[in-house]
Parts: sequence; structure tokens; C-alpha cells
Amino acid sequence: MCAMSLSLSPWISGPFALSSSSSFVLSDFHFSVSSGARVACRAHYASKDLKFVLHHALDDSGIHTAHAKVARDGFCTEIKKLSDIERETSISINRGVDLGKAALFIAAEDDSLISHSSVPLPVDSFIERLDDLSMDYCSHYSSAFRASPEVFLETLDRYLYVNKGFRRTNAKLSEPRALYLHSVLTHRSGSAALLSLIYSEILKMLRLWGLLDFDVEIFFPHDSHSLPRGYHKQKSKESDQPHIMTSQSLLVEMLKSLKDAFWPFQHDNTKSLFLRAAHAANCIDRSNTTTESGFELASAKAAQHRLERGVWTSVRFGDMRRALSACERLILLETDLTELRDYSILLYHCGFYEESLQYLKLYKDLESSSTKRWLSNSPSNLEEDAVEKLMVRLNLILMEEGWGCSIYRSFLANNSEPW
Repeated sequence: MCAMSLSLSPWISGPFALSSSSSFVLSDFHFSVSSGARVACRAHYASKDLKFVLHHALDDSGIHTAHAKVARDGFCTEIKKLSDIERETSISINRGVDLGKAALFIAAEDDSLISHSSVPLPVDSFIERLDDLSMDYCSHYSSAFRASPEVFLETLDRYLYVNKGFRRTNAKLSEPRALYLHSVLTHRSGSAALLSLIYSEILKMLRLWGLLDFDVEIFFPHDSHSLPRGYHKQKSKESDQPHIMTSQSLLVEMLKSLKDAFWPFQHDNTKSLFLRAAHAANCIDRSNTTTESGFELASAKAAQHRLERGVWTSVRFGDMRRALSACERLILLETDLTELRDYSILLYHCGFYEESLQYLKLYKDLESSSTKRWLSNSPSNLEEDAVEKLMVRLNLILMEEGWGCSIYRSFLANNSEPW
């Protein structure tokens, strides 16, 4: 072990040791194509060789992650049930994966990461709350089961959005609690994805109890204000197809919303998350970009000041821990190669240069072995150029003696508040 202390990044403060000698092994790369022009891209790699950083780094910083690890294991247990067919199954008829549990395990892990509580989030209690919603509907609207499908769904909408008071919230403009299922169940305000999940869980229970005898689909709104609503599938239109949420797409939507909300580089929303982080790392040729506004320059300076103070989270400048956890879970879902790239650049900003390079190499290897036309979100030339610059920089850093040592100063150990 190298006997030196390095100040590698403004994100870093407080000692910890991370031992990582993992190597990546590539396996088969699979694609599945379903109706409605939905393309599922899955990159498979040997999971035993895929080493994530977050929990180990926190442990070595003296922060206990036992509850976070249990929650991550619970999430992994659920997504292991995602067969190729199940990934493309509508949430209104999903039976293989307990989406409610998966969402609560996501919430439980992040709650443990930020609260450091000695008591884990009570996942089972919130599962009971979901079940109670279904029971309560039955007790108030028992006559609806003998009515037409349209009347039945109208009463379900009224029950959820009027009687119970659930409402849609744009998480980007409000508190991030709208992105966690336990908070939505408590405050009755949440994202479209989580409201769709609650709707589907009620339908699932009614179907299990034999009270639902027709096919229902859930219309997922892509605007910023509409509510998810059920409709009789026999009367669906072709235009409804893009609004059907599958088990996989719901999980991806939830995790990408978290990733977007907590991404540490929140300036310039016209750029992808990766490009924002690459811009902060000076991996973009600024001569090819438009002139930065005064607001962007001021925001960048404010962010830098917070980082130099060891502040890892703030109202408008993200949360590195929850951004990393969202990235790691998206990688586990195996739906988009660019998640490896995005995770890599976060590791770079944290000073984990060796691990950053490993993930970046994995991304490049899998990308070069894939068929470009099957990639749903092909990287832009600017993104690819930034990847190459980052790859060169990481190789140069690791060539310098001492930069590959396992002693770092970690921002993860600092629980400072911005105010």
C-alpha cells in the first residue's frame, strides 16, 4: 500500500482505503426486439468481475452500509426475475417481479446512505400500506365490481386521485421525495412513474382476489401534468402503444429520474448528463461550444466552492452518493451501455481513476462489439470525443507513479450540509 495522501479531486475529503484489482470479462451481448418499435438492449458481463465502488468506499470511510447492502441485495433479488419476456410485460399484468418491493428497496438503500440511521427503512410496513390501498378501495366501492369496465376504472381514478388525494409532482421543480415510493405513500405526491406503480399494484391485488375480470392497461403520460389512468384494453388505440409502461421501462424511468435529480453537475440542461460532467472535467473542446452565459459561469463557480468545502450535496447541485447508487442499479438492469460510461465519469470526479478507467474500457469494448443500429441512444460525436479524451487522461494519470495507490481522501465520508 502506498504511504501517501493525495488530494485528487474537489469531491474528496477524509481518508479511506479501497482495494480494487477487479478485471472485467465480457460475455455475450444480446438484443431483444418487441412490438411497437421498442428495442431492449442488454449488455451481459460476468457479475463476479463487476465491482462497484460506493458501498466499499463508504465502509472504508467508517460509514456503516449494512442496511444499504441489504436493500441492494433485495433489489437484485427482484430484478433477477426479469426474464426477456418479463422485461417487455406491461406493469398492469406483471406477475414475475414485485415492482413495489423493488421500488422500496431503492428507497431503503438511498435512505440508509443519507440518513446513516441505525434502523432500516421498514419495507414490509410500506408494502402493507400498498395492500391497504386495495383493501380500502374494495370496502368503499364494492358495487363497482358489478359495473361496466368504464365505470369501474372511473371509480378507481376517483378513489386514488380524489378520495386519497394522490397528485402528480414534477420532481425537477420540487423536493426529490416525489421520486421515492415510501415518501409518495406518505405525502401522496409523486412522479408519474410512481403513481403508475401504485395504480398497477392496486390492479394486481384486485386481480389476485378475483375481482377484476377484464383486461386493463395503464396510460402513462409523457407530459408534465397528466395523471396515469386505466383504460379497457379492448378499446385501446394504436396511439396508446407508446404510453404502455413495461416492467423494465418503469424501473429504468424511476432510476433515471433519480440519476437526473441527483447528478452533481446541474448546469446547462441542454446537454446530456455525461457531457455536463465531461465539461466540468475539461474533456470537451470549448471552441466547439457556444459561449457560456453569466449564469452558467456563476453556477460553475458556486459548485466549485461547495466542492472545495467538502459539501457533497445541496439543493441545486446534486448528491454524489445517490447519483452513484442510481448508476450502479442502472448498470445492474443491463439496459443501456452508456450507463457504464456515465458511472465512469462520476468515478473520475471522485478520484477513483483506476476503477473509472476499467468501466470506461468496458463501455468501449461492448460498444465496439455491438451493432450500432440496435443502440436506442447512439452517443453523439461530442460525447465520443469526450470519452476518448477521458480515456487518454486516465491512462496518463495511472502511468504516473503513485496515482494508482489505494489511499484516497474521500468526499463520501463528509456529511457537511451546505447551509
